[in-house]
Formats: sequence, C-alpha cells, structure tokens
Amino acid sequence: MNKIKTRKTNWLFLISSLVIIGAALAFSYGQPSTVDAETYKPAVYSTAYALLPPVIAIGLALITKEVYSSLFVGIVMGAGLYANGNVELLLNTLLFNKDGGMVTKLADSWNVGILMFLVILGIMVALMNRVGGSAAFGQWASQNIKSRIGAQLSTIALGVLIFVDDYFNCLTVGSVMRPVTDRHQVSRAKLAYLIDATAAPVCIIAPVSSWAAAVTSSVPKGSDINGFAMFLNTIPYNFYALATLLMMVLITVFNYDFGPMKLHEENAIKGDLFTTAARPYGNADDEIKNPTGSVIDLVCPVAILIVCSIIGMIYTGGFFEGASFVDAFADADASKGLVLGSIVTFVLVFIFYMTRDVLSFEDFTACIPAGFKAMVAPITILTFAWTLSGMTGLLGAKFYVQELVAGSAGALKMFLPAIIFLVAIFLAFSTGTSWGTFAILIPIVCNVFTDAASYEMLIISIAACLSGAVCGDHCSPISDTTIMASAGAHSDHVNHVSTQLPYALTAAAVSFVGYLLAGILGYSFNSNIALMACPATLLLMIVTIFVMSKTIK
Repeated sequence: MNKIKTRKTNWLFLISSLVIIGAALAFSYGQPSTVDAETYKPAVYSTAYALLPPVIAIGLALITKEVYSSLFVGIVMGAGLYANGNVELLLNTLLFNKDGGMVTKLADSWNVGILMFLVILGIMVALMNRVGGSAAFGQWASQNIKSRIGAQLSTIALGVLIFVDDYFNCLTVGSVMRPVTDRHQVSRAKLAYLIDATAAPVCIIAPVSSWAAAVTSSVPKGSDINGFAMFLNTIPYNFYALATLLMMVLITVFNYDFGPMKLHEENAIKGDLFTTAARPYGNADDEIKNPTGSVIDLVCPVAILIVCSIIGMIYTGGFFEGASFVDAFADADASKGLVLGSIVTFVLVFIFYMTRDVLSFEDFTACIPAGFKAMVAPITILTFAWTLSGMTGLLGAKFYVQELVAGSAGALKMFLPAIIFLVAIFLAFSTGTSWGTFAILIPIVCNVFTDAASYEMLIISIAACLSGAVCGDHCSPISDTTIMASAGAHSDHVNHVSTQLPYALTAAAVSFVGYLLAGILGYSFNSNIALMACPATLLLMIVTIFVMSKTIK
C-alpha cells in the first residue's frame, strides 16, 4: 500500500512540475530571444507573477514533503519566466546569470564563507562526538536536568546566551543540547523549533550581533539617522521577537503544544523522536563515542568558538584599526568573520585535544570528511535557496513590493506599522531572507517618515519591518536560518517547517495587534504612551496561550 502511495506521489510531483515549468515557458512564449544584459527585463518584471517561483516551491515542499526537488522546480520556473520562452537563455540564467545563477551563487565569496563555516562546524561536532564530549555532557545533564521541561528550558537558555549570530546559534545549540533532549524524549521537531526561536529573535534584539550590523547598514547613506541608535530604539517595539521568546517559555513551562507539534511530542514520549520515516542525517547521531571524554571536551571548544567568532567579526569591522567595539560590529562582515573565527578555533581545538591525548591524529583527520558529510543536506538546501532568491530578484519582486508599500503610505500612516509588518512577513517568506527584506523596506520607511516630529513612528515602523522579516524567516522553508535549525536539531526539514508554522503564526497574530495599537498611540500621542504597546502585546500573548490551552485540545 505504501509503495502504491509513493508511486502516486512521484507521478503527481512529476506531472505538476512539468505543468508548472511548461506554464512558465508558455506564459512568455514569443518574447524576444536575444537580450541586452544591461537593459533586458522579462515580461513579468515587477509584477505579482515575480513571486510565483518561491510560492510554487514552498507549496510543493509542503504538499510533497520533498524539499530539494521542490526548490529546484521553483528555480527552473523562475529562470523560465526570466527567459521569456528562450530555452538557451533559461539554461544560462539557471546556471550563470551574474545575479541569480546557481554557479554564480556558489562562486560568491560571502556564500562560500557561510558554507565553509558550516563545514567547519560540522567537523567540530564530529570531533566533540568522537572524543566523547557530547556523551559526557549528556551524562552530566542527566544528573542535573531531571525533566523534559528542564531540558527544553536549558535549550532556550543556551540559545539566548549565544546571541552573536543565528547560524552559529543554530548549529552550536543543536550539537550541545541534542543528546540532552533525546534523553528526555523531546522530539526533534520541538528541538528544531526551540533552536529556531532562539536564533533570529534573540539576534534581532541583541545590540552585539551580526543582525544588528545588517540593520544598521540598511539605513540609507547620507541620511541624518544614526543606524545603531535607531536599532537600539526598536528593541522594545520588536513585538514578534519578544512575543516568540515569551510564548516559547509559556508552552514549555505549561507543557502545552498544539498543531502538528502535539503529535510529534506525543510520539517522542512513546520513544519515536521523529514521527516520520525521514532520517536526513543518517547515522550521524550514532557515531562511536570515547568513554574517557569529559564535559570540558565539549565546553572548551564551544567557548573558544564563541570568543574567536566575536574577535573575527570585530576584526573585519576594523576594531584593531581604531574603530570602537560598537562601530566594529556595525561594520562587520559576518561571513568573513565567522570563517576566520572558526578556522582559528579548528586549530586551537586540534592543539587542545592533542595535548589532552583524547584523540589520535588518524581519528582527528577522519572527522573532517565525516563533518563535511553531515553538512551536505543543509549545504544543498542553502544553495537552492540562494538561487531561488536570486531568481526572485531577477524578476523584480522587490520593486513590486516597494510599490505596494509606497502606495499605502499617504493617509494610512497610523496603520503603516501593521501594514509594513505584513508586507515584511510576505517578502521574507517568499524570498527566504530577512536581511534582504531589511535592505528593501528600511530605506522605504526612512523616506516615508522624514521629519523630526514623526521619529517615533519611524522607530515603530522600522521595528515592524524587523519583526515581520524575522516572522517570514521563521515561516519560510527556504530561509537559511530555518534550514540551519533543522540541521542543528538533525530534524527533517519539512517536519520542522510544518510544526513551527502554527507557533509562528500565533505570535504573528498577537504582534499584528500590537503594531495596530503602537501605530495609533505613536501617531496620536508621545513616545511614552506608545511604549505601553509593548507590555500590552506581551500580556495579550499570555492571555492567548492561556485561552488556547483551555479551549484547544
């Protein structure tokens, strides 16, 4: 029966993929086949059709539970729309376009830096498993963490402490806490949610983080706005991040889950941590562990990695050339800094393990391909996600969104924060990038609120942009942070997305009400009154979870 069902699913996917790609080519068939790279624009440029590739890819992924081919179909569709029916141009766009081709994305130094960072982290995790550091930490945790709630709260606490970068957060928290949550029968889907919910939401309210640098750099050059000061002022208005952190603690303490997550948690208590048959990381959790390992074999490498990553980031920002610590973080190159930090960490950990004589040189070198192998899945998904985002850019999706936002600015300033929040969610969901959403929307918001009298509305609207971007990032299967959370938890990616979605939408609904209230108060009264929207939003989050726990079984 399962074979018949699988065969039907395969045929359905194949037919739907051919129809979608064929429709993309037929839609613009007859358009010019020769193009001028400087002036060329596809027939669907800056229209609603520009958002079709990511929407189709996301829809297929959720329906078929197969993320790789779904992303590839979305990429091919985007290339087909861009090519205007020209098959030769489609292939060149798919592979070699300077702004969106897959080969170009893999040749981009920033992207390669992130991939190198992933590989080194994978090697670090393999090393910590091989020397027994992870197993020793699991034994220590079993003596000090006595319950499922304690295991989940410990995961949250560690996620909050690692606030420097979301990639680093996802993979480090996952590798450290996975043995602990497994021991206490917390599902991999729930672990992935806890990791994801303490990655971007923590980074977006942490002044010393790569996300703060991204927001600061998105402020238009030449404006009178101090980007870092603006970022600090947005923290109490970042309702989605604050509501998500509060909701995560509430559902953990009250042991309340809803949606697909409830089934995963019930099965985990019975012994099945995955619920579905998918095991994307194979036997990565079953590696041979050294019985002589100790907790320091895990804690010390993680601490070194944190310190070296921070030093690497401020180095790229010019800290050692005279820039202040804050300015160095604002100007940091996250990709370059994380690679430098991880390479130095790799060398220091090699010396540390050799000095402690807990690992032979042969075992150390054997962990290098093992770590790379463990990261093949997230690297593949990231490559497809970057390419799909590039295709969306080639089709002018951001300009379509800009027109939507600019057209709503006039008489709706009071409701603009709520509108921006929704637009940011949609844009980040469709493109899979929070930082790209910052770059698109923050300049628009800065141009809408230009006078000093509307500074408070500017802050609220920027915060709404940041919140919406993080929310869309959480909901999107093609988001790099979502992919990293799945990798860190060793969870099936589609399971993570489907179980996290109801939680993210709940926090989004509460945040939307908060931005309606903040917009009204900020437009009608002073900043002290507008700040009341923050405690009101958090109170609404508490009431919402309480009511849901009593009514939704």
